[in-house]
Parts: sequence; C-alpha cells; structure tokens
Amino acid sequence: MYVDSHAHLNDDLLYPEADAIIQRAKNAGIDKIVCAGYDKSSNNRAIELARKHSMVYAAIGFHPEYAADTTEDDLAWLKANCHQEKVVAIGEIGLDYHWDKTSMEKQKELFARQIGIAEEANLPIVVHMRDATEDALSILKNKKSPGFPGVMHCFSGSVESAEAFMKTGMFISLAGTVTFKNARQPKEVALSVDLEKLLIETDSPYLAPAPYRGKTNEPAYVVKVAEEIAKIKGLPVETVAAKTSANAERLFGFTHQ
Repeated sequence: MYVDSHAHLNDDLLYPEADAIIQRAKNAGIDKIVCAGYDKSSNNRAIELARKHSMVYAAIGFHPEYAADTTEDDLAWLKANCHQEKVVAIGEIGLDYHWDKTSMEKQKELFARQIGIAEEANLPIVVHMRDATEDALSILKNKKSPGFPGVMHCFSGSVESAEAFMKTGMFISLAGTVTFKNARQPKEVALSVDLEKLLIETDSPYLAPAPYRGKTNEPAYVVKVAEEIAKIKGLPVETVAAKTSANAERLFGFTHQ
C-alpha cells in the first residue's frame, strides 16, 4: 500500500470530482491521502473531505503566498480547528520567494507563528519552501524545538540542503518531479537520502509524474513516484511503498486519529 503524503483534493481542479479521484486512488493501492490546505477555504475543504472519506486526512495552515492577507482571525481559526478529528498536521506553511519578494518579512513571521501553533498542538509541520533555503533553514533551527517533526514537501533542493533540513528533524518528501528525465537534483536526493527519512507525494493537481506529465495530477499517480525512487535506489517498489508508508504513519500518527 502507498500513502500520498501531500495532495490538494481541495483544489478547484480536483474538488468537484473528489469522490471519483479517491476511488481511483484506492483502486491503485493508495491506502491514505493527506489533503493539504493553504488558505481558509481550502482548509475547510480538507477537513470536510477527511470527515467524509476514511482514507483522507487533513493538514491545515496558511501558505506563504497568502502571508500579506493572513489575519489574526485566521491564526485564531487555525488554533481553534487544529484539534479537529483527522487533522494530522499544520501545513502547508513556509516560505516562497520565487514570485514575490515584497512579502518576505511577513512570510517569515507567519511561518514562525504557525510553527508555534503546531508545537502547541503537538502536530507536525508540512513545509513549502521555494527559493528560500537559507531563511527556511534559519527559522527551523531557531523557531522550532530541536527534533520537532515535520516534512519538506515536494522537495527540490540539493542533497546538501536536504541533509541540513533532516538535521532539524524534517523528513524529505519527493513528488512527480523525481520522474522527470532532466530532474538532476530530485534524483540525486532520492539516491542520497536514507529511505528512513523519505516520504512520497503527488502535490496533485500539479506536477504529474511521467508518463502523465502535462496532465492533471491525482493521488493514484503516487505509485509512479515510488517506482522511480525504487529504480534509483535499486530496491523493489514494494520496499519503497512499505517504508514510505511507515514513515508517514510515524510522522502523522494516522492510527491515533
């Protein structure tokens, strides 16, 4: 069985067909899906889908893209709702300097505050990080308790940065990009990172793996991510599936929900 540790069933591209998409995932051998929120609406949808479907769990939080618009009321909502049934993480949270460098300070403040909410609730963090390695690492070292768990989702950084994030207690999650022919860094990370610290995900509806690249991604395709990691590591795909599923269980504590 497989765990898709990060999907956006709550996205407008997938939400209207969520029931059918979840059934296809089940048919493909997917055992659990973590549906990650990024704003108030998507957080509510994640909670709703987790309530409706036994194999779906929710992560709730405010994405750095919305840092400038996230209010005190939003953070109060997060604190009030993070104990809801089947909410297993605070995320996705983090830093993204790729498109917007005008809100960097607000992003850093929001990231740090949501780490605090996660620690208070004893929930792991799901971290989005793009073009912000140094600041993300600094915040995790200085604002997160040593060893407090989390995952660097859809990781696209170097082997060296992966090692640095793992030293702070983070798992590394690989998505469909690891299957792309010229994706040198994700393949190097897949080879280097010990299977004990790896998760797999789709980040659907984005970044569909080969041979579905360019199409709408969905959780059933996480099998292709596992197959590529198995190929790179020279392991049976069943080993990758079992270990990454066990790692997700260890991080998110599904059986305790």
